[in-house]
Amino acid sequence: MRKKIIKSALFSCCLLVVLGLSSVVLAQSFKWPPLFRIATPGTQSAAFASSNGWGAKFGEDMGVQVRIIPEDSEVRRYVRFTEGKEFELNTQSIADTSYSIQGLIGYADKRAYPFRAVWHHNDTPWGFVVRGDSKFKTIQDLKQKGVRVAVAIGQPPMVVAAKEALPAFLGWTKEEAEKNWIFVPASSYAENCRSVTEGKADVAYVATISAVTFEMEAHPSKIRWLHMPLKDKAAWKRWLQVRPTSIPTKIDFGVPSSIGLESLASNFIYWTRADLDQEMVYQMAKWFHQKYDNYKDTHSLAKRMSVQHFRNYLDYAFLPVHEGTVRYLKEIKQWTAADDKWNNEAIALMDRWIKARNATLDEAKAKGVKIHWEDKDFLAILEKHTKGIPVFMARID
Repeated sequence: MRKKIIKSALFSCCLLVVLGLSSVVLAQSFKWPPLFRIATPGTQSAAFASSNGWGAKFGEDMGVQVRIIPEDSEVRRYVRFTEGKEFELNTQSIADTSYSIQGLIGYADKRAYPFRAVWHHNDTPWGFVVRGDSKFKTIQDLKQKGVRVAVAIGQPPMVVAAKEALPAFLGWTKEEAEKNWIFVPASSYAENCRSVTEGKADVAYVATISAVTFEMEAHPSKIRWLHMPLKDKAAWKRWLQVRPTSIPTKIDFGVPSSIGLESLASNFIYWTRADLDQEMVYQMAKWFHQKYDNYKDTHSLAKRMSVQHFRNYLDYAFLPVHEGTVRYLKEIKQWTAADDKWNNEAIALMDRWIKARNATLDEAKAKGVKIHWEDKDFLAILEKHTKGIPVFMARID
């Protein structure tokens, strides 16, 4: 009996060792391409710098040459990524990714291709700020006549945030805001911010991490942030009707006064094409998670690449995640059946947009219609093919 027990124990130990070694061999035996390419915005961007930081360590660990390729034009980078297949990864905001699928503005004359999220890159937190001595204590206090709202006239997304999205969050139409508020034009982002501390405006839409925000923080009157309560689902649904790619979040990044603020973020993701090898993506996801402590200090943005930050994003995500990443997240219990549901829905929605977009381009070309986002005939064809397809929008469960 004792010999049987000993033999059984030895067999179990051997089996565990074999299984463990087999998983190590599988990881080591994956054949990486000789060159691994990552596309980012230009050389002056934080995305370029941060990708160089972790990219060097990734190359050392995987025994592969990593090349960071800067390309300032979002549209040109998209074409090189999708049609040219010049990169394995591309870092891009979720807003621009949505635009590229839906064919907005500069993407109108480009063919649509499916791609998937690999890992979280970074997020820029935003919020509405007032001066420290302001009489406005909550965001709902802004819903009254005479409030002076700063508007950065050269920044279209910020104009929409101030003149349409903020009123929507409060339960107003943009017409009601026009009737009741005083919009204070600012010629630059910095002027938009300083208008609050200088007393020219009561409230402004500001990124918590920008240099001018730290300057505002040091002002004698200080600054104070207005919470956009995450529990107010109805308000957030109204906001997302105007700014559909915003991600509601509790801020943990920026000037000290903003920490803990319930507001929103603009997220950047590392994307790849849907057809990229699943095992390659799995190995990347595994490395991003397991080697986080080794690369997190290479750049301030690298600290935003933890699995926790990725998971926070996934709670509101609306664009598909690659099956290789899903496989790894399931292994570490960071992916649920509920995630499978929304991810499958996101894949189906992306496929609908791609089919409609490309049918639009084919019909316009066949009819000799100018393919341009301002051409009326082209827009009519686009409307015909895309009518009834929902836009991509952050999930508010």
